[in-house]
Amino acid sequence: MKKENWYSCLFCYLHELSPFLFLLVFVSGVFGLVTYLYGLPSEAFFYAAGLCLVFLLVALPFHAVYWHKKHQMRQTVQENLPLMLDKLPPPATQSEQDLSDIILGLSQVLDAERTARQTAEQESIDYYTTWVHQIKTPISSMKLILESEDTEENHLLSTELFRIEQYVEMVLSYLRLGSNASDYLFRTYDLDRILKQAIHKYAPLFIQRRIRLVYAPVHVSVLTDEKWLLFIIEQILSNSVKYTPAAGTVTITVTSEKVLQITDTGIGIAPEDLPRIFEKGFTGYNGRADKKASGLGLYLCKSAAERLSHRIWAESTPGQGTTISLDLSTASLGVE
Repeated sequence: MKKENWYSCLFCYLHELSPFLFLLVFVSGVFGLVTYLYGLPSEAFFYAAGLCLVFLLVALPFHAVYWHKKHQMRQTVQENLPLMLDKLPPPATQSEQDLSDIILGLSQVLDAERTARQTAEQESIDYYTTWVHQIKTPISSMKLILESEDTEENHLLSTELFRIEQYVEMVLSYLRLGSNASDYLFRTYDLDRILKQAIHKYAPLFIQRRIRLVYAPVHVSVLTDEKWLLFIIEQILSNSVKYTPAAGTVTITVTSEKVLQITDTGIGIAPEDLPRIFEKGFTGYNGRADKKASGLGLYLCKSAAERLSHRIWAESTPGQGTTISLDLSTASLGVE
């Protein structure tokens, strides 16, 4: 929260005190008028008014300090509202008590709504998890049927079936990333093991599209979650294969700073699209031309990378290719 200036606090304090000061001036004016109309000695009125003014000037600084402390306490509670809701300053008036009751009542309503939302999200995730596992059975059966004959038509159908399987898995990943549930398991993993899983999965597409893969074991260990890092790498490889023409190349390397780089010789990304490719639903020029892009793949990569504390970015030259970089370096932290 932005720190307030002293004059802002003073203005707020005087503004809050203005009804009382106005009432004081009004009452003093009534007494002065009565003194004048009845011909009473004016010295008595000015003497009493002077004493009241002295007492007011003495009391105001103490009251201002008290008001400022309560103001700071309320700001602290506001900055840490979820943790300090029970630390509200004790109400000094009935009005403050009413406001305190309203705040606590709203908190209970929000807690109930949050619980209901989390329950609904978990039920949705459970449903789609079951659906994904169920739909994989007919997908596997269709794979076996298509593999029974080595024809060009079967190869094309297998490719489309592979894309269906990708989209099915993307649905579940999208739901899991959007929920508050955590299924992360952070450990030190062999990066080559994760890369080989992704390469093995996309090997048929590399062969079918005659795309050359350049990869040599990197012998690097990374602190991450294996499942989600594999998901990120698979999505990047999927885009590389999708936008790289036949006889192109995809290269996987890791720098000395543990930055994983996946470079393709594809159609590249337009400069005006590059800053937005990780936005949800953004397809850009290539996606609009393809008419099949969902704009979710790289968005999910970005979301997953942030959850893993990895930084992801892209560099591209239209007509020459794209490099997606994933920073896997971490501070020296102990692993439980």
